[in-house]
Amino acid sequence: MDNTISSFVASLCLLGGLLSPTVDAAPMASDDGGRVERLEVRVHRSFPHDRDAYTQGLVWYQDKLYESTGEYGDSRLRRVDPSTGIVEAQRNLSSFHFGEGLARVGARLVQLTWRAGVGFIYDIESFDELGRFSFEGEGWGLCYDGRRLVVSDGSDQLTFRDPSSFQTLRNLRVTLESRPVYRLNELECVEGWIYANVYQTDTIVRIDPETGVVIAVIDASGLLSDEEGVGVDVLNGIAYDEDNEVFLLTGKNWPKLFEVTFVPVAEK
Repeated sequence: MDNTISSFVASLCLLGGLLSPTVDAAPMASDDGGRVERLEVRVHRSFPHDRDAYTQGLVWYQDKLYESTGEYGDSRLRRVDPSTGIVEAQRNLSSFHFGEGLARVGARLVQLTWRAGVGFIYDIESFDELGRFSFEGEGWGLCYDGRRLVVSDGSDQLTFRDPSSFQTLRNLRVTLESRPVYRLNELECVEGWIYANVYQTDTIVRIDPETGVVIAVIDASGLLSDEEGVGVDVLNGIAYDEDNEVFLLTGKNWPKLFEVTFVPVAEK
């Protein structure tokens, strides 16, 4: 077994622990009878990333990176020049708020907090606070599909919410081979699909937003070298550059941000 396939099997084993005792690395059948794609990342280039940033949410807009970071007393909203890693603008959250998912809705940024039951709305240019909203449960990942905000809470459920009122519109259970996928975390809405990082794994899943069925499992392991991986936390942070059709991936306290595409495992 070569290193690529071995890495993918290891990633699936981690994901399998969140689903059932075993998940085979062979092509999988989805709930609707289709095949689940097995993908990996192809790195095109990398950028510097702040090791002190406990990344929770990531957004790419007009060649800038918007980032929500976590930890009590160290949570921030930041605009970053990706080519240099320099923070161009920053807003600190109070010590009572643990920053989580981030999404852009037009000229606004929406940021979740973890357990405070409150979210923030900011002007994307000035970072001025435009409003707050309340919600029940925990806030984890967040993305905007052009009509609705999609929220994760670390379970196997995604919640679709109205972007103006934040009222619940719909709940969706996410499954792979008819089994729930737990620990759904950072989200990115891309071209009609929802991409979710499975917390504490190097796995990203592509979800059908109508059925909740996972249609692709992406192995994002091996991005950091052994030396770069010293002292870092888990993979967390998915953004999409629509103009160049590439994804941006990073993790909590990672020294790098990676520009990647997702390709079939067998493709070299």
